[in-house]
Amino acid sequence: MHTRLASLGLRAAALGLAAGLAAAGTALATQVETAAVQGGLPAGTQFYKDPASQVVKWAAANPGDSRQPVISAKIASQPQAVWFSSYSPSTVTADVGKVTSAATAAGQVPVLVAYAIPNRDCGGASAGGAPDLASYDSWVRGFAAGLGGGPSVVILEPDSIALTTCLNSQELSARYASLSRAGAAIHAAAPQAKVYLDGGHSTWNSASEQASRLRSAGVLTNADGFYTNVSNFNTTAGEVSYDKAILAALGNPSQLHAVVDTSRNGNGPAGGGAWCDPSGRSLGNYPTADTGDPAIDAFLWVKPPGEADGCAGKAGTFLPDIAYALAVNAPNPPVTSPPTTEPPTTPPPTTEPPAGAACAVSYRVSSSWAGGFNADVTVKNSGSSALNGWTLKWTFPNDQKVVNAWNATVTQSGKAVTAASLDYNGSLPAGGSASFGFQGSSGSANSAPTGFTLNGASCNIS
Repeated sequence: MHTRLASLGLRAAALGLAAGLAAAGTALATQVETAAVQGGLPAGTQFYKDPASQVVKWAAANPGDSRQPVISAKIASQPQAVWFSSYSPSTVTADVGKVTSAATAAGQVPVLVAYAIPNRDCGGASAGGAPDLASYDSWVRGFAAGLGGGPSVVILEPDSIALTTCLNSQELSARYASLSRAGAAIHAAAPQAKVYLDGGHSTWNSASEQASRLRSAGVLTNADGFYTNVSNFNTTAGEVSYDKAILAALGNPSQLHAVVDTSRNGNGPAGGGAWCDPSGRSLGNYPTADTGDPAIDAFLWVKPPGEADGCAGKAGTFLPDIAYALAVNAPNPPVTSPPTTEPPTTPPPTTEPPAGAACAVSYRVSSSWAGGFNADVTVKNSGSSALNGWTLKWTFPNDQKVVNAWNATVTQSGKAVTAASLDYNGSLPAGGSASFGFQGSSGSANSAPTGFTLNGASCNIS
């Protein structure tokens, strides 16, 4: 049984503020130097949260849906892999660069899936890829050129090593050689990138067989390890045991480690070996590099939860019913940055809101910690006319700074902040709402802003 993978579109990412870029890059470089000594990802690594993922877009567009709070809290809030599954050699460098530059600006490490090898999925639900290996080699070099100088995690070609039934021996050898060249090209272009090859999963090939295949694909020379359980449901404990058996079969090389896809394995596999959008599944371990096991670099959400395998809907389509089922069966995500002090409270405005205001704004600090916070903002068009593109402005009362944002392009000049709609949420009918969020830094005071305006018109604060 192989893993059917979603063919996902390229995701553009909202760029962070330039002021935070240099500091974030320095901090990440220090982390990677530590990781190089340890041979794995540093504890405390913060993975990139893509503000343009399908689940984030759905959550922003459906604030009144009864499933939205659960999906937002347990899935949209979490970092997930960004897939590059379209063979687009002319744009791949720029497309990758948008993600990696945004991640660096946010002080986060992106997880990117390169998924364009010829004969991928052996013609299954996620068939496609480059027309031939020479074209693929060129595409990978373009992919690598977009990674930049910061740290990144590259999940190289899911199913490419575990699923080879459609290849003859000559084609298989050529694929292995191409995968090895891909790892070398990525390391040459982006020395801080971590490259992981396809390890299948624990109920597929034996550990010794998978180790032999990985060795042929250059895992000992041009990779940092391998990944398992992508788009599958096997338990984390079972995958960790399998990964350690593969490492043992490879001779336990100190430079190699494994990562596990835990996006849907909270309840383990479905009965009868069902793999295509089975019911009764749950989110697994939330994404983290703090695995507690030196052999396992990270638990990652490689397969974005809620995106179809190809049975409930077209492969890669986000389906809120599937997302909700996975989320409602899962515990709440851990609090990674608990407040060290009680967050300051802000009294409600003492003046009456302006009569006939054209919008209403809800501004809420959803979490805070020493020196930083996350905020959720919902804006409602209270006017009588629809808006085709919106701009919300406010002024911070203290020394707050926006670090990065999602579902809006947010810029700041001094204390003045401007949040502009994106292409998918710019249409705001009369009575309609849009939501976005941002991460900010703050000093000891973090009072809520007032004086919001929407396209120049005053807003009530709700």
